[in-house]
Amino acid sequence: MPELLAKRSFPAVTVLVVVVCATIVAARPLAAGIDARPELRTAATVFVGIFVQATPFLVLGVLVSGAIAGFVSADALRRVLPRRRAAAVVVAGVSSAALPGCECSAVPVAGRLRDRGVPDGVALTFLLAAPAVNPVVIIATAVAFPQAPIMAAARLAGSLTTALIVGWFWLLVGRPEWIRRPPDAALAGALPAGVRGKLALAGETARHDLVESAAYLAAGAALAAALHVLVPASWIDHLSGNMVLTIGVMAALAVIMALCSEADAFVAASLNALPLLPRLVFLVVGPAVDLKLMAMQTGVFGRRFVARFAPLCLVVAVGCGTAAGALFVGWR
Repeated sequence: MPELLAKRSFPAVTVLVVVVCATIVAARPLAAGIDARPELRTAATVFVGIFVQATPFLVLGVLVSGAIAGFVSADALRRVLPRRRAAAVVVAGVSSAALPGCECSAVPVAGRLRDRGVPDGVALTFLLAAPAVNPVVIIATAVAFPQAPIMAAARLAGSLTTALIVGWFWLLVGRPEWIRRPPDAALAGALPAGVRGKLALAGETARHDLVESAAYLAAGAALAAALHVLVPASWIDHLSGNMVLTIGVMAALAVIMALCSEADAFVAASLNALPLLPRLVFLVVGPAVDLKLMAMQTGVFGRRFVARFAPLCLVVAVGCGTAAGALFVGWR
């Protein structure tokens, strides 16, 4: 497992090192250029604000995710599930709150659960709920929206409902041949023996998740900063006046931006010219389906699975996010 994580995180580490070195070398010219352009100063302020606010929650999330990977076995999780599959979906959705981590860690956990005999629909409920309803994400959402703390409860309701509906639906219509077994046996293997081995796996998992998630957070913060500067205010006003269009645009942004669930609330909060409801849809859709998730799920479960699962998640997440928004925050 550590070797697998090391292989996956190598490209992200390389990119991160290159970006940091380039930034250090070009620090003075960059500072002079930013000072000379007010719009660049605004973009830099937005970027730094989002990144600094989100980083503590990101670090906390990956540390807990690493601890789960190193010390909690899939067998222990399976033992808490009832035998009735429909009830197991509910237990899976609620108990996934004990798995704080980003989508990167949820995919291999779901693969291990499925390999240990957990029904597909139940494992997929874990996959959707774990990165969206855990305490780290909910607290981060409340902190990101200090003027609208109800957003945290709305996100919890929308995300949990999404996970449950998808899990139940997959139990009804899903077929075993749609999902292939993970190609790497390490995903289904037992935990390493001894405290040192478990600590090594926990540390490697946390490092991998931190590097990967920080890269996506930086990209999302940069895109949010660019939107503040490049998108004319008249466009935002027009978008805000058409709720259906705004919901569709925010859902598409969630899929494209592929943010970490521990940090996406700060990006959504920075788009304060938009109503709360479409920003809630952004927060519900992101952990359920995005480009990063589809790529990882293809590697673990196969293309046939992603071709069916991603559209299902998108439709259900948009519907549940909209319903939760209408119930908790209203059409604003």
